[in-house]
Amino acid sequence: MSTLSGASILVTGATGSFGKAFIRYALDNLDPARLVIFSRDEYKQYEVRALFDDDRRLRWFIGDVRDRGRLTRAMHRVDYVVHAAALKQVDTAEYNPFEYVQTNIIGSQHVVEAAIDAGVKKVVALSTDKASSPINLYGATKLAADKLFISANHYAAGHVSRFAVVRYGNVMGSRGSVIPFFRNLAATGQSLPITDLEMTRFWITLPQAVEFVVRSFDLMVGGELYVPRIPSIKIVDLAEAVAPGAAVHEIGIRPGEKLHEEMIAIDDARRTLRLDDRYVVQPTIAEWGYVPPEGGKPVPAGFAYRSDTNDQWLSVEEMRDMVARFA
Repeated sequence: MSTLSGASILVTGATGSFGKAFIRYALDNLDPARLVIFSRDEYKQYEVRALFDDDRRLRWFIGDVRDRGRLTRAMHRVDYVVHAAALKQVDTAEYNPFEYVQTNIIGSQHVVEAAIDAGVKKVVALSTDKASSPINLYGATKLAADKLFISANHYAAGHVSRFAVVRYGNVMGSRGSVIPFFRNLAATGQSLPITDLEMTRFWITLPQAVEFVVRSFDLMVGGELYVPRIPSIKIVDLAEAVAPGAAVHEIGIRPGEKLHEEMIAIDDARRTLRLDDRYVVQPTIAEWGYVPPEGGKPVPAGFAYRSDTNDQWLSVEEMRDMVARFA
């Protein structure tokens, strides 16, 4: 039985791709006493209410993580929080930097403070590969958010609340996925645009991402940054899996984009343990009583978790099967 079973749970940004997948998993497997949907878009909430037939266990809060008071009200009598709300478009961040600071950084601190004030037991925040050695503003704001949540365990000294972070890469089937884009172009006989023929990415399905987050609540004591051990893909292989035989052409890397993804930087290897299905990046300072996970093994010196040097890869056939089942 999961830590979350029968509990009162709040999800920020709950009308996004992850949020909807989490709601489905929770209703089917966790039987929550309450599942609080916290998001700022009333129309998306309307759509999600219809999607889940207005399940009696769901509660609906219009609100923005920029509004600490609203968060505090929504977290009343909540046991656990999943923080998924964020602004995420790389190019939009470069044009609207302070909007990203307000949501991804200041909003994250509001989640921390509201959770402590409300007596929330555990919070897991969702991060991104772009927070590791960031080269764009979006990644920089998410790195700052990661630091805030790990440090929040100091901030919460003397309180019950504990905080951890989950970091993963591209999610198959999420909003903005390249898969439907490739499909639509191939259906009209057009060539598929590939950023760079050498580009690689990590790959995880939405159900896998949700289950990883749920399991992280079970494992965490506070202060961990969890990274799933997942396979890599070549973007040219993904194009072949989605649209067999389709022509491709190279368009070049966009500003702020990396050729290969990184989820753990080489400088973090000294604090990283390998544990079953995940890596655990341990906190740099841990004076709140952090306990390293049992069975965790230090990674080799010079280790970095990158999509091009990963030891797990998906073949074209495996990707085609995953696309058929999940996308």
